[in-house]
Amino acid sequence: MAGPQQDLPDDWHQPLRHVRADQLSADTGQTAGMTRREAVSAQTVGAQRLWMGQTHVAPHTGSGDHHHGDSETAIHVLRGHPVFVFAEGGEEVRLTTGPGDYVFVPPFTPHREENPHDDEAVVVIARSSQEAIVVNLPGLLPEGPGADD
Repeated sequence: MAGPQQDLPDDWHQPLRHVRADQLSADTGQTAGMTRREAVSAQTVGAQRLWMGQTHVAPHTGSGDHHHGDSETAIHVLRGHPVFVFAEGGEEVRLTTGPGDYVFVPPFTPHREENPHDDEAVVVIARSSQEAIVVNLPGLLPEGPGADD
């Protein structure tokens, strides 16, 4: 009779993957004013439903406006006090954050990150896809004919 581990399907015995801090890749979707570094993805570890990495925003810098397609995005602030800007009711809304805070970005929601402070802002990002979907935009608000379509 085989031992308990031999009765388990192969999928239960996949190896853990370790991505060291110095192995993060900038070979991913980028937006002006910030740097994304990929840690866990289809490309780096073979993830099938998850993407995770870091974003760095230099002092006194803001990113371009963008969204992440149909991915849900969770953000954890590691360092600094980044400001997350989005539009609600035709007006810009600013969320000022600090270390330990979390932010949720729904799918297709235009936003940008700003760092009005003297120190670099660093956040950890997790997405509900294995790719860093980045769609850069000309602004947060829809413009022109058919913008509300």
